[in-house]
Amino acid sequence: MAIIVKSLPLCYGLNWCNEIITFKPCDDTCSFFNEASLHDYCVIGAGPAGLQMAYYLSMAKRDYVVFERSNISGFFFSIYPRHRRLISINKRFTGRTNKEFNLRHDWNSLLSHDQQLVFREYSSEFFPNADDMVRYLNDFQRKLAIRVQYNTDIRNVTRVWNDVDKVHRFSMRDQRNLTYSCNTVIVSTGLWLLNAPEFPGSRLVEGYETVDIDPKLFEGQNVLILGRGNSAFETADALYGRTNLIHMVSRSRARLSWSTHYVGDLRAINNGLLDTYQLKSLDGLLEAPVEDMELEKKSDGRIHVKFPSFERQVHSPTSESDLDNFSLREGYHHVIRCLGFNFDDSLFDKDILPIKGHGRKAKYPAIKQNLESFSVPGLYFAGTITHSLDYRKSAGGFIHGFRYTVRMLHKLLEYRNHNVQWPSYRQSIVDLLNTIVKRINEAAGLYQMFGSLADIILLQKNNTEFEVLEEFPVQLLHQLPKLTGHLVDKFFVIIMEYGPDFSGPDKDTFRPDRATGDPLEAHRSNFLHPVFYFYTKLPTEAEMSSKPPNWILPRPQRLHHVLEDFLTTWTAPQSHILPLRRFLEYCIGNDLRQLMFATFPHTCPCKFNLRQPSQQQNASNFPRLIWICYEGSKRDI
Repeated sequence: MAIIVKSLPLCYGLNWCNEIITFKPCDDTCSFFNEASLHDYCVIGAGPAGLQMAYYLSMAKRDYVVFERSNISGFFFSIYPRHRRLISINKRFTGRTNKEFNLRHDWNSLLSHDQQLVFREYSSEFFPNADDMVRYLNDFQRKLAIRVQYNTDIRNVTRVWNDVDKVHRFSMRDQRNLTYSCNTVIVSTGLWLLNAPEFPGSRLVEGYETVDIDPKLFEGQNVLILGRGNSAFETADALYGRTNLIHMVSRSRARLSWSTHYVGDLRAINNGLLDTYQLKSLDGLLEAPVEDMELEKKSDGRIHVKFPSFERQVHSPTSESDLDNFSLREGYHHVIRCLGFNFDDSLFDKDILPIKGHGRKAKYPAIKQNLESFSVPGLYFAGTITHSLDYRKSAGGFIHGFRYTVRMLHKLLEYRNHNVQWPSYRQSIVDLLNTIVKRINEAAGLYQMFGSLADIILLQKNNTEFEVLEEFPVQLLHQLPKLTGHLVDKFFVIIMEYGPDFSGPDKDTFRPDRATGDPLEAHRSNFLHPVFYFYTKLPTEAEMSSKPPNWILPRPQRLHHVLEDFLTTWTAPQSHILPLRRFLEYCIGNDLRQLMFATFPHTCPCKFNLRQPSQQQNASNFPRLIWICYEGSKRDI
């Protein structure tokens, strides 16, 4: 499918094309093509993560270049998903005008200062077409003048010692054998390498990347799909209305995202085959290791399946009668592989080849909590390929999550490379409750990267002021001064968490007691809710590494759960605000009400006398009155 993108730069600042996209190299006079071109930052890959990182480097006026091997940004989305429907939510209406709040429910937009560069301006579909994502990403690059060098296939990335400057630098070449050097490399290439295991008969398999997507070609045929993820179910969903039957085989069972709360699991929009399986309409799912199967095309023209290792284990000796009820005995006209993608490390020289993760994370590079390679200093990763840090725990593998981890990485690099402190703002302790309530009800980074990014509130000047550091990586808490340039004494950590009983293999997500509405039972909240940790000193590295596996942080001096809320709006005076205020007062050792009264005028637009409460302003309705007075005094939440 040809994709038309108007005013698309083939090479930044040189060639422009308004025609159907073709692979057209830039002119060799392009300034980026100078031999041994040196930059502070080289970003490899102009997908969503690469563009997001480049945006922040550009805003900070850093010397950078983005290399992209194709001639468009977001080339992955010009091919995948094959049936073109994204599963990332494009929620255009929330009833709010607050941009930060709306990003809690916008899974496609990147972060920028341009109010028009939001995805809802590009599609009206709740699950948009992938072509709209391509158009959006290229507009993002063009309108923000992000420096992307297209048609540049980077390879031979290595790290060399520079005798002149006495530092290590990265060196790399492109397909024209031109050399580039930089101090820091950020790889944002995504997952591209097809997971295509070889086994006897695997040549008979059609790949997700090449299989014909016209459902008419599958009418009246038997189809076997290898895989159990969204690409497998996307394929099944497109075909099952035309086929005789569809069977699916994978090592693990299907996991439903609404049950696990992991957006990478099977989404409801793709799970139509589960209905036809459970309602006995010929389709079905089986669990078996794909690598152990054998395929053979027989005289009937169908592809037949065997699992010799299983047969030897269960049936000994083997005979035809032993296997006459084998589930996959029908034979198939098509076997389609939909087993996902892995990280492609072929762009690196073998001397700095990044190590891979282990087990289920083997498809990702192994990285530290600051997104730096475990094995190569100065080599960072961004986007989907950093998902090993929060795999099956949060949203770091998807745009609505990694746009915040990319911003986090930029802040870390600003201090490490340029001595620019982590951004913060300082306020009087009088505004503590108001500031916190605003953040827990609006902040999108905390909401999307639950359990991973946290707001840190540093108490200053004998608890008379506080300083806020937004969206800090919580697993690096013990290194906060070293990574941000901020001194730490007493502090709060604010993070979003699900309850431990929210989901699991044997959990009923819709059970009657799935939620609590009792403020005294807030610590039993299952759905997403704010959690406050109060520390009088930084946890040590040993404490961080020795905490129980299911704990996000080591044991604090004080812990407070804000009661879960059906509307995910934590503004109820009695259920949310009053318990939170009492927790904060206990930690800081002061009565926030007295501090608030000292700063308010004698009266507010609510017509209450704040310094001389009347008799009807009793303790039971006090939190409600304070909330009204916040609004009356324009302390906007």
